[in-house]
Amino acid sequence: MQRSKSYALVFLLGVFIAGGALGFTADRIVSRDKHSHRGRGPSMARMAKELNLTPAQRVQFDSIMSNRRRQMQEQFKPFKPQMDSMAAIGRVISDSTHEQIRRILTSAQQAQLEEMRARGRKEADEKRARWGRDSGKEGSFTKP
Repeated sequence: MQRSKSYALVFLLGVFIAGGALGFTADRIVSRDKHSHRGRGPSMARMAKELNLTPAQRVQFDSIMSNRRRQMQEQFKPFKPQMDSMAAIGRVISDSTHEQIRRILTSAQQAQLEEMRARGRKEADEKRARWGRDSGKEGSFTKP
């Protein structure tokens, strides 16, 4: 019986990690140029600044990048339902895993875990707000 529980926990953990990796990858693809504020690539604003664009060039640059963003969104539009569904499944797995982990922790550890989770959710909401995503729809891959 204990071995079955261990296998189930390992399986759930594997699915959770795979779902997180898939969600992370999909998010990177959909909003690639928006992630760069953390130093993972050139942000469009930083690129424009480093190129020392004139105001007229900046208007053209911004227009080109907006067009690129719209084109990328169109490319991923057919996959949105699947991506949203996968995000919802990932949340269910995450919640289940969280509850299983809570059961093995002391009261103090549970409180710390809840603080960590609240902090993670707050950071995710702030990130979605910065990227123009609806904070009420975790996993929503469309942008306004």
